[in-house]
Amino acid sequence: MTPPRDDDWIRSYQRLLPQSQSLHASHRSVIPVAISRVNQFDAARLDVEMSAMLKEQLVKVFTLMKPGMLFQYEPELDAFLEFLIWRFSIWVDKPTPGNALMNLRYRDERVAAQQFGLVRTGLEGPGLTAPQKILYCVASVGGQYLFSRLQSFSAFRRWGDSEQRPLARRLWTVIQHIEGIYKAASFLNLLSFLYTGRYRNLIEKALKARLVYRSPHMNRSVSFEYMNRQLVWNEFSEMLLLLLPLLNSSAVKNILSPFAKDKSSSSKEDTVNCPICQVDPAIPFIALPCQHRYCYYCIRTRCASAASFRCLRCNEPVVAIQREGVSSGK
Repeated sequence: MTPPRDDDWIRSYQRLLPQSQSLHASHRSVIPVAISRVNQFDAARLDVEMSAMLKEQLVKVFTLMKPGMLFQYEPELDAFLEFLIWRFSIWVDKPTPGNALMNLRYRDERVAAQQFGLVRTGLEGPGLTAPQKILYCVASVGGQYLFSRLQSFSAFRRWGDSEQRPLARRLWTVIQHIEGIYKAASFLNLLSFLYTGRYRNLIEKALKARLVYRSPHMNRSVSFEYMNRQLVWNEFSEMLLLLLPLLNSSAVKNILSPFAKDKSSSSKEDTVNCPICQVDPAIPFIALPCQHRYCYYCIRTRCASAASFRCLRCNEPVVAIQREGVSSGK
């Protein structure tokens, strides 16, 4: 029996090499891609907040115009802002502001599924194609605008009233059914998203536009600085709302009055106006015995609420009140 020659070993190795490469490629293609669901929801919320901020700044430009004029064109304004965000982000192969902050980008899942042999990290794959981008704009911007306009128009025309024509009532019923079907489908898609982590909404699912990480080595950065400030301010405001009704404003003013400016520097207008409401008294009354002028309602309510009310100008106890120009006391 002759031993195998070197040529036989080489030919056997060449036959086994493609099989090992294919097995290695198939093994390498099965890489689980786990995209955080919280990141995807946060990105959508950040996009909404960005659109609201742009809308707020744009509304300030029209503050001097006729009131209520901008309200008539609010759907057009929202569609215009959404189109701007789409034009300068998705159309030019860049992530939206929310996706950029969450380290996400859109990937064409149809092409990525055919390129398993080139997968190294599970995040490779081309972005959206031009038809996908256009369909995304038509569905997200145009669809939302048309539906909001249709709803407002049908509500203004009262298509749902029983007095309307049968055609109007039928159209109203169709609109309600379409809205119900869309909400049910969105709910089912939400359950699917929570289970698989793919496609936040129906538009992404229909276009096979999946969110993946832009960089596999970038961690999710969470800053609690803003949240801490909000918590501190909320607790501080609740404490003030609890303590302020318990404080006596006149007593606090009397405590701080020695640190105020000298009484001789106060103007004549300050001595004429009521020290409580700071206006010229319509029904002037005088506090006894210090003879300082007050509004009747102001000093009457203060004397009724505090038995030992002191004058806010001289800090003397008010024994009685008397109408100005009347000799009899009250």
